Amino acid sequence: MVKYSSTLNRTFAALADPTRRRILAHLARGDRRVTDLARPHAMSLPAVSKHLRVLEKAGLLRRRRYGRVHEMQLDAKPLKQAAQWVEEYRKFWEDSLDRLAAYLEKTKDPSKKR
Repeated sequence: MVKYSSTLNRTFAALADPTRRRILAHLARGDRRVTDLARPHAMSLPAVSKHLRVLEKAGLLRRRRYGRVHEMQLDAKPLKQAAQWVEEYRKFWEDSLDRLAAYLEKTKDPSKKR
């Protein structure tokens, strides 16, 4: 199984907030300026900037500066690592449940009707 890492922990912590997930959804459609990312949210620009810093520290986005304009770009590599981690556990639970179903089927009392 994939081992825990600080990168994975930061990724899941960043994804835990719905505002940050909406920001990532906007960035999935293309690079955006910070002011464009802040516009749809009912919060101050400094509050949105805090969310962006969390996403940056998690490695989920990159910032480019053009003078006073800050443009953000999605970096999906940590999302891929998180998806791989989830996939390993999905396989584990599917296999475990399949074994349980097979055991229950094998031990089922044929004299009982449904």
